[in-house]
Amino acid sequence: MKKTILLISALLTILPVFASEKEAKKEESPVKEHLQNHFKLYGFIRNYFVFDTRESVSGTGNLFYYLPKDLNLNDAGQDLNAQPSFRFLALTSRVGLDVNGYYINNLHFGAKVEADFYSGLSGSTGTATMRLRQAYATITWKDLPLSDEKKASVGLKIGQAWHPMAADFPHVFSLEVGAPFGPFSRTPQVTMDASLGGNWTITASALWQMQYTSMGPSWNSTKKTYEAAASADYMKYSCVPEMYAGVTYKNEVFLFRAGVDMLSITPRIQNMKEGADGKYTAYKVNERLTTVSPFAYVQYAKGLFSVRAKTIYGQGGEHFNLMSGYVKVGANEDGSWEYAPLRNTSSWLSLSYGKTWQGVLFLGYMKNLGLADGVSKTPVAQSDIYFCKNGFPNLTQMYRIQPELIYNIGKLNLGLEYQYTAVQYGKNFNNRALVTDDLHWVVNHRIQMMVKYNF
Repeated sequence: MKKTILLISALLTILPVFASEKEAKKEESPVKEHLQNHFKLYGFIRNYFVFDTRESVSGTGNLFYYLPKDLNLNDAGQDLNAQPSFRFLALTSRVGLDVNGYYINNLHFGAKVEADFYSGLSGSTGTATMRLRQAYATITWKDLPLSDEKKASVGLKIGQAWHPMAADFPHVFSLEVGAPFGPFSRTPQVTMDASLGGNWTITASALWQMQYTSMGPSWNSTKKTYEAAASADYMKYSCVPEMYAGVTYKNEVFLFRAGVDMLSITPRIQNMKEGADGKYTAYKVNERLTTVSPFAYVQYAKGLFSVRAKTIYGQGGEHFNLMSGYVKVGANEDGSWEYAPLRNTSSWLSLSYGKTWQGVLFLGYMKNLGLADGVSKTPVAQSDIYFCKNGFPNLTQMYRIQPELIYNIGKLNLGLEYQYTAVQYGKNFNNRALVTDDLHWVVNHRIQMMVKYNF
């Protein structure tokens, strides 16, 4: 009897523990289900192995390629820029989180945050640290009445994301994904996409500058002169966001997108003037430069074949890594300066075929068109040209031929590419800010391999 009482007492003690554990599991299950339904973690580990035959302009640990540098001849006639180099790095590995599935009636909410690890490098050395790529929230009104048979939706994207003109990429695996032959920029923005219930979407954006910024005159207090520098202040003091408007048509195999971008900046808010005593005093000035750049993108995909192409007629555009900028073309009596944009055309074509074994061919071409006729009456000084910080104002045109072979097996991608980039440089600027003498071509051969694991 005593043993029976002890056994019952033990059971009464243990049963509440089992009950509480079972209840805890019940409480954990909805949390786990909630995470699975609303949060998606993604990313990849990516290693690049790169060989170049020539000194070049390239960023992100020399992985993001722009163009080869011009000849740099010493007294013996040696080209000091004809120097091969090699490196391999994993700093473009990426992690991101998508949030979706939250809604109130037909109002849906979502978000994205994405980062990689290239920040912190100085030249080719340093410790890679995490940096922000994208971070935005979305609000979408779905199933809005449009007609008896069709419904529309309107979405807002608020935060940092791809510039609408840069969001369509070629098939290549290289880090620059077609730049500088097409716009490349992630930027703070408020973007509206209105789907008109069928194949058409209208887009409008107000954008700001952060990482990818305009060029302009910056006062050097030591040298007592203005020098070209990249800064977000040129937009900050203009008090006007960059504006974009576009339209998209899409069906099962075809996509067409066209749009126009307008940027208005204030290169200077003060003019430094030297007094009789040799000291410089700042005086307020009112300056403004406004540029308009239209573009078009087309895509066709059917079966294992896909073709994509993009072209842009740019005024300036250095803030999204186009090889262009603008020029100081005059000065007024009040000390303010007059500016005019350089014009350029930049285009690329991308072809892809295959799935497990994927062949890719990328072709890019850029032409510097200079100033419009009659804007400047005299030859332009190079110091008055505010050109893309990743290029050189004495280039006239450039092109790239880039074949690739990619092997896709499950979550692993192995890629090998050859990149041929040629730039025509020259000397002596005319009144359109174009070089006219000693025109010559400079070429870099890049061989790149990629190993990427997706998760």
